[in-house]
Amino acid sequence: MSDFGAVRANGILAVIHKATEGGDYVDAGCAVRRPQAEAAGLLWGAYHFGTRQYSGAKQAAFFLAIVRPGPKTLMALDLEPNDGNPRNTMTLTHAEDFVRAIYQATGRLPVIYTHPTWANGGRYGRAGQTLGRPIEPGSLLSRCDLWLADYHDEPEVPNAWAGRGWKLWQYSANESVKDAAYGSVSRAINGVDFCDRNLFNGNTSDLYKFWGAGTARA
Repeated sequence: MSDFGAVRANGILAVIHKATEGGDYVDAGCAVRRPQAEAAGLLWGAYHFGTRQYSGAKQAAFFLAIVRPGPKTLMALDLEPNDGNPRNTMTLTHAEDFVRAIYQATGRLPVIYTHPTWANGGRYGRAGQTLGRPIEPGSLLSRCDLWLADYHDEPEVPNAWAGRGWKLWQYSANESVKDAAYGSVSRAINGVDFCDRNLFNGNTSDLYKFWGAGTARA
């Protein structure tokens, strides 16, 4: 069970929940937790884990049908190696088609979640895969705001976003009291058993404006 009142009391301002994967998987917890989180005063976002099995446009349509985003719903594409099934890893073409379809349907670009090595075309993940080519500056994907996954003390900005930097930085993953990042003081949050932790590149007012939620709430 999740207690989003406790999460908000920890000073957390937003939640980004997995919603869909590929063209046929739905995380059932997303729809259940959304009203709970919003009722607790948290900003809400949803992400799609991209795959190769279905076209980018079909995945976008599936994601939108499940999430039904409002103007205050942050949308994100998780673009990373599919370690569980490497042959089903999303390609750059699929990712571009996904982003294009989201924009055509909503008038908004999703946030891109990715790792700097992966975005730069390097080998990454347990299978040592690559995107085949890097995300280029000036490309459609580079126009999206960056949600950077990098668990070092200082994040590395991928080349495609060198002039813009990151909007969100995931600095620790799957955090729990028993498994603190770097073996340090736990970054676990009361109210949830496991969670990733992220920072926003700006102040609280900037975050609410970025989210399309107007001004910050107490």
